[in-house]
Amino acid sequence: MFNLVEKRRWFFTVSAVLILLSLGTLVLTQVRFGMPLRLAVDFTGGSLFVLHFDGPATETGIQAVFAANGLPETIIQRLGRPEDNTWQVRTREVTPEQVRAIFSDLAAQVAPVNRDLSTYESVSPIVGGEVTRAAGIAISVAAIIIVGFIWWSFRRVPHSVRYGVSAIAAMFHDLIIVIGFYALMGILQGWEVDALFLTAVLTVTSFSVQDTIVIFDRIRENIPRYREESFERVANRSILETIHRSLATQLNAIFVMIAIILFGGDTIRPFITAMLVGMLVGTYSSFGIAIPLVVVWEQAASRRAKKATA
Repeated sequence: MFNLVEKRRWFFTVSAVLILLSLGTLVLTQVRFGMPLRLAVDFTGGSLFVLHFDGPATETGIQAVFAANGLPETIIQRLGRPEDNTWQVRTREVTPEQVRAIFSDLAAQVAPVNRDLSTYESVSPIVGGEVTRAAGIAISVAAIIIVGFIWWSFRRVPHSVRYGVSAIAAMFHDLIIVIGFYALMGILQGWEVDALFLTAVLTVTSFSVQDTIVIFDRIRENIPRYREESFERVANRSILETIHRSLATQLNAIFVMIAIILFGGDTIRPFITAMLVGMLVGTYSSFGIAIPLVVVWEQAASRRAKKATA
């Protein structure tokens, strides 16, 4: 029987490298933009323009129009291909009068603006702060509920808390890598953290724990069946018995996500890509991180017990 758990040092090494790269990317983003992740208006508050021009437009021309309307500090970024003539502009909160003046000046001084495709949204800093706090609270509460649920469900298994803690460790492993990936795309593609990213993070959390609990449940069933086998062998057997079902379930969703990334719009692409990366990492961490952590913990406790007995 192929022993996946025996390869745990390789899994831990790969994960350590990915986590270090993710943390390094967050540090680089902090140095370049003054924050670990580029935050959208949903979190910082302010105004966001997505401008579709009917002709070529330049960053300098757009900057000049906003500066003339009392908004010299703007972040301007091209969206899509150059021929799409689409730009995103983020600035502080503006008044309705300023919005009308900006659109009028852009059409007169830069290029005709397609008002049907162009959008404008404004979020106050208070709302942005509330969204940030709600995100932290949601993830913290989810972690507490997961530990409690696993502890209660596996209460008849010795040391059930270890299963819950290992599941949470794997979940945070997934979140760090997803956040690091998003920070990297923020540097390369200008992706910003918005409410959709929060949705993706919470979805990744559920996917990460789902696969882990399936394998934990099989371990619970196999422990009384294979009492003569070591815990490591029982855990490995449980992985091999469930991995095909997990892969079949995940592949269905992965193919759909890839199709959306390739043929969907630019607006939803960062959200779907973050979910795809999270699903891939979550599938890996279930058998590569969560289960090996339980095995290492059980073996360490067993060695300490033997030494105490001796």
